[in-house]
Amino acid sequence: MKIGVVGSGAMGSGIAQVAATAGHEVLIYDNNPKALEKSRDGLFAILNKLATKGKIDDATAKAIQGRLYFVENLDDLAETGLVIEAVVENLEIKKSIFAKLEAITGADAILATNTSSLSVTSIAGACKQPERVLGLHFFNPAPLMKLVEVVPAMQTDQAVVAQAKELMENWGKLAVLAKDTPGFIVNRVARPFYGEGLRILEEGLANVATIDWAMTEIGGFRMGPFTLMDFIGNDVNYAVTESVFQAFYYDPRYKPAFTQKRLVEAGWLGRKAGRGYYNYAESAANPEAEKDENLGRHIFERILVMLINEAADALFLNIASRDDLDLAMTKGVNYPKGLLKWADDWGIENCVAKMDLLYDEYREDRYRCSPLLRRMAEAGRHFYEN
Repeated sequence: MKIGVVGSGAMGSGIAQVAATAGHEVLIYDNNPKALEKSRDGLFAILNKLATKGKIDDATAKAIQGRLYFVENLDDLAETGLVIEAVVENLEIKKSIFAKLEAITGADAILATNTSSLSVTSIAGACKQPERVLGLHFFNPAPLMKLVEVVPAMQTDQAVVAQAKELMENWGKLAVLAKDTPGFIVNRVARPFYGEGLRILEEGLANVATIDWAMTEIGGFRMGPFTLMDFIGNDVNYAVTESVFQAFYYDPRYKPAFTQKRLVEAGWLGRKAGRGYYNYAESAANPEAEKDENLGRHIFERILVMLINEAADALFLNIASRDDLDLAMTKGVNYPKGLLKWADDWGIENCVAKMDLLYDEYREDRYRCSPLLRRMAEAGRHFYEN
């Protein structure tokens, strides 16, 4: 099967590398010749570097390079069996692209969007054959991140879902099924990692270094929320939070923080700008962590119970299965443990008690306990019964 990729940015290029490495001929389309040239140079450099480091041999690198084609005409994708769109997160632009793709590809071709937060159903609605449209949400960098969220639109044929999931697994990916709701699995369930960290900061309970220390040293996370937001880019992270907040009809659980909005307005976008929550200049003096064990554990437990609550609610609302929820968070964002498994280890009753304490203190809907957690606590049940 020939694979088409629309968009030659970092994500599109990464997806193309994955598909070409799996043995497919890949046609990468972009309407910007300079972007295509940059993609070609970048991909060839990556493959040559992998060969130099001994990760692959020279012949393999050249073979993968030989399967990559860079095209400036969308019609060149006519013979592809799967097209993955990876352009800017703009619904109208995506719908326009899909309408054009439907007209030029064969009736059996699968059309997939890599959107991270937009409605796959809405994108499919732009097509006369919406049953062949679905979401394939890769994570950046696509060649390294194992997870792919497979997101059927309301109209998607189940045979298309099965075919796409099998193909992703053949590419060496861990494919999880997610309902077409804002943020799918990862970008929905992970919101409290950032949001509650920001809330703790805004309350003056601890500085950014202390919160990051609590989550890495006590919680076992690879990065704290502020280091991670600086790494992702505060503009990107804020935009996803704002998108999810709006898409959920302004549910307070996903409310963005003014602190992050101000950083974006100041141009303090994180590592790429040289400054974010931390200053990345060589001589900069950054805040030190207050390594108080009791404070650190309080911070960690508050953020973790919010994450557990979000994961439980996603299961309650049938966003994904128990196993796919935990796999998505461990493989998609490298959490040290699946959140539902963590809930069992902590004790469901303990999770409910912690959520109720937060709600009693703040009286905000943000801290409402998932009905599933409450029901399970009352019944003495666990997510993993065995």
